[in-house]
Amino acid sequence: MGEAEINTARNQLIIRSAFFFYGDAANEELSRQVAKDIADHWNEANGKVIFKNRLYDVFFEVTGEWAKDLRPEDVFENTNPRNNYFRIESYAGTDISFVDGIGSNTGYFKLDNLLNNSTTAAHEYGHTIGLQHPKILDIRGKGRPGIMYPRGTIVDGPYQYNPAAAPLEPGGTMNPFTRKVLQEDIDNLRLSKLSFNRYGFAVVGEFSSQWHEKHLP
Repeated sequence: MGEAEINTARNQLIIRSAFFFYGDAANEELSRQVAKDIADHWNEANGKVIFKNRLYDVFFEVTGEWAKDLRPEDVFENTNPRNNYFRIESYAGTDISFVDGIGSNTGYFKLDNLLNNSTTAAHEYGHTIGLQHPKILDIRGKGRPGIMYPRGTIVDGPYQYNPAAAPLEPGGTMNPFTRKVLQEDIDNLRLSKLSFNRYGFAVVGEFSSQWHEKHLP
């Protein structure tokens, strides 16, 4: 979830999101790094949008904070559309990271999904600002996969875990480290359809406001 601003002076459409991380695996350094990873991936696309017949650069401003004293009521009662709340733990009952819906502001991250410049946080961020998985998951011949393609997508050899593997054989599906935010992902946000108020701000996503307890094995 985030708050969008139309800045005509800078010719930018800026989306601002703040992440508050809690849980036993969260810390200050990781919180900053995850936010940076999200911003880097989404800004790497150098996205563009046409709004009211004017071309704008799309810029993502993402911050991350270790909210070690966060309380459930802080999540339930939040009314700031920039705020997102994610628990980080070494163990997840689903064995993967997840959000609480398309266009949400809460979820749960599995620690090892976030390390080594992973694309998981950027992928889940896409869900929080309204994007779903693409319907067609065999994209051979179409080059690099966009950020919203899920694990298991069938891709060209260079984007597989094992470039030499046959499709769907061991190593023969998309390696998530190869996906990137593309202009197509920016287009799918439908930013030109946002309802901006008289001050030039609009809400991207919705409040799911769900507190997560720690998953136990």
